[in-house]
Amino acid sequence: MPVPLHPRQPRTRNLPLAAAAQLILLLLVALAMLVPLLWLVSTSLKGPAENIFTSPPALLPAQPSLEAYTRLFGENPILTYLLNSTIVSALAVLANLLFCSLAAYPLARMRFKGRGLVLALVVATILIPFQVVMIPLYLLMVQIGLRNTLWALIIPQAATAFGIYMLRQSFLGVPVELEEAARCDGCTPLGEWWNVMIPAARADLITLAMFVFIGTWSDFLWPLVILDEPELYTLPLGLQQLASSFSLDWRLVAAGSVISILPVLVLFIGLQRYILPSASGDAVKG
Repeated sequence: MPVPLHPRQPRTRNLPLAAAAQLILLLLVALAMLVPLLWLVSTSLKGPAENIFTSPPALLPAQPSLEAYTRLFGENPILTYLLNSTIVSALAVLANLLFCSLAAYPLARMRFKGRGLVLALVVATILIPFQVVMIPLYLLMVQIGLRNTLWALIIPQAATAFGIYMLRQSFLGVPVELEEAARCDGCTPLGEWWNVMIPAARADLITLAMFVFIGTWSDFLWPLVILDEPELYTLPLGLQQLASSFSLDWRLVAAGSVISILPVLVLFIGLQRYILPSASGDAVKG
């Protein structure tokens, strides 16, 4: 067989240039996203006598001060708002992980009449805006006596169509052999759900928990509608109280915004190492 005189060489010269261009693009995108956050932190740390609306904007405070944070915690019940938001978000996350996984398991693994219709109806509810169901939901909470309670914020978030569909797709990827092995060991359907599906879907469960926590933590419209008592306000409602019609201190607002971002940031940093592609090895190890 004749050998070509000039064999084609792999094109590797352009790879470093493409990688460098990609890295520069990612750095520019990251910088564009970080600049507003840095400006927010800088504004919260600027002293009372410092001008925060300089042109061009100053990212570093000339007179760093914690005066805004001192007034935030000293003159406002920010700890009460934090506690209310933590309770509501934590219970909403736990309820979602439980109810969504229980609903997703039969939709993924069990064969019953009307399964496709049930799944289609669940997915269809994602298309319904919250504003459409807000008034009926409000009337329901009034009728069952949950208005002006934290339960009125938790129950509507106890299960989501997105969570059910997401975990259903995750359960579909679990090998059937693991389920059959658990069944041979005497596991009931509930045991298979707990011992096989839950460990295998750990990454998706953590991802769902983060989505639910962030959505519940930052929710403003529904707490504004259902709550009247200031001692029940969540953090977004509490921060809204910092801006009044008569005075607006942007340092105080910036400090409150930083406090509201910190729990989400800590949660993401703490859980990001668990957010990996779902693998059946988790179920085998479990």
